[in-house]
Amino acid sequence: CACVCGVCVCVCVCVCLSRTMEAFSQGCSSLPLGKPKHTSVAFLKTHKTGSSTVQNILFRFAEQNNLTVALPVPACGHLFCYPQPFSGHFVHPHTTPPDVLTSHTRLNVGEMRRLMPNGTLYVTILREPAAMFESLFSYYNQHCLSFRRVANGSLDEFLRQPQLYYRAEEKDSMYARNTVTFDLGGDKDRTPGDAEYARSFAARTEDVFSLVMIAEHFDESLVLLRRLLHWEPEDVLYLKLNMRTDESRLRLQGALPAQIRAWNWLDAALYDHFNASLWRQLERLGLACVEREVRLMRKARDWLVRECFGEATPLLRSAAQIRNKDLRPWQPSSKVAIVGYDLPVNGSGHTGGGSGGQGGRGGGITKDTCMKMVMPEVQYSRLLLRSQMIRYRQAHPHPSPH
Repeated sequence: CACVCGVCVCVCVCVCLSRTMEAFSQGCSSLPLGKPKHTSVAFLKTHKTGSSTVQNILFRFAEQNNLTVALPVPACGHLFCYPQPFSGHFVHPHTTPPDVLTSHTRLNVGEMRRLMPNGTLYVTILREPAAMFESLFSYYNQHCLSFRRVANGSLDEFLRQPQLYYRAEEKDSMYARNTVTFDLGGDKDRTPGDAEYARSFAARTEDVFSLVMIAEHFDESLVLLRRLLHWEPEDVLYLKLNMRTDESRLRLQGALPAQIRAWNWLDAALYDHFNASLWRQLERLGLACVEREVRLMRKARDWLVRECFGEATPLLRSAAQIRNKDLRPWQPSSKVAIVGYDLPVNGSGHTGGGSGGQGGRGGGITKDTCMKMVMPEVQYSRLLLRSQMIRYRQAHPHPSPH
């Protein structure tokens, strides 16, 4: 047994998390050592791309660093009145001026730049179009009319004749075609094959976003994200959130992936463009360097999981099985099961540390840290709104008559 970061545990190598991460990163270029952390971030949360996991990273970072997160007014729910284009009117006044923006919205660059500080870095994430569309079809099958029209909820049938079921003017039609293009402010119903529009839209997107992450290369994307933001390795540790059970997934066989890409041709063009861009950035950093950091990141995450759950692989549970209602994920319908995590009864935080955050440089992992890592978007948004409203009222004890 030895002391690691001020905590007595049995280990083979007596090094703390951050020092280990730095050791793996030695020799890599463009490390943000010695630079202050960047704290102004706008993350455009796209649908069914792993964006909930990124949002959770940003929520936790904001809490740990006493930052203000822009959150929606009650009339908008936990979204910024999506699918309407973003407006400053959708932001709760007690969450301004914000440092971080990361709830679902449709991109409106002008409005976001008016709200966010100068120097804000813009980030988003894309996912391979076939996998993303299968997830959309499954997740929104009972909400999107274009999907509900299909007999027996058959993805194969929808893709055979998508124009038979799709209505561009309907409220939720953005889930049924070029969803990412729509989220990024583009024309989801652009005439297929308009190569000039696809090129110009990709270029416009590149001008706005400093980093476009790729879901299939999530950890590699996080290596770039932490360098962009000058964050510590432990700032980007995570557990996957908002996942479906295997039974809720549809198998993509035969011609289905090609049919999905053809129907979502703009999303496919965007993905191909930014997937190639991501790998160019990784190659400039050095693939061996990236591989080392990814390997260390996963080891650090395994350590964190053991601290929180007492086991290397936490058991995914249905909402009904999760005792703590604050950790139960939202269920889109009876046909789709979204799983989450439940912390052990004797819990985490046995290593000590403070009342929140990572427990500090010299502390251990707190139960609060473990809870926040697995807390679904809706509950975490409510928690942040409550805490920020209290902080706002303390700073403004004498409100105006209005």
